[in-house]
Amino acid sequence: MRPFLPLLIALPLMATPALAQEEVGEFSNDWTGNGIVVQAFPDPGVQGVTCHVASFSRSLIDRMTKGNWFEDPSNSSIACRQTGPIVIGDIETDEEGEDIFSERRSLIFKSVAVRRIWDQKNQTMVYVVYSRQVTDASAKLAISTVPLFGQDVRREQ
Repeated sequence: MRPFLPLLIALPLMATPALAQEEVGEFSNDWTGNGIVVQAFPDPGVQGVTCHVASFSRSLIDRMTKGNWFEDPSNSSIACRQTGPIVIGDIETDEEGEDIFSERRSLIFKSVAVRRIWDQKNQTMVYVVYSRQVTDASAKLAISTVPLFGQDVRREQ
């Protein structure tokens, strides 16, 4: 049974699609090896905006003691900033916006997503990181904004 353990641990990683993201930092936050991972990803529809998402990563000790091998907490934090000239592509501009990033936090039933919403009145891109967990998901969210008022913003042709 033990030879299958690495495969079982790797399954959530194999289920996650390839994303345009880069890990820019990682550190341990307690003696068991639990950690915080910081990833950067560019907004695929708005050139010149980069979001950084910080997430919790459970250690092997934590997984063994709690008995839940296949999931990480879905609590995350986000900060999005202008990192270059702004060029807006074909983006959703309705009040629901659109998901621009998603990552699994368990084998099934839980993921973390980032949704971009265009606030036309205030000329601001709003980014919300939230959990798509079947239960207790609504309280796990964070928000960041990138104001475009007064910026030299171009539309992609």
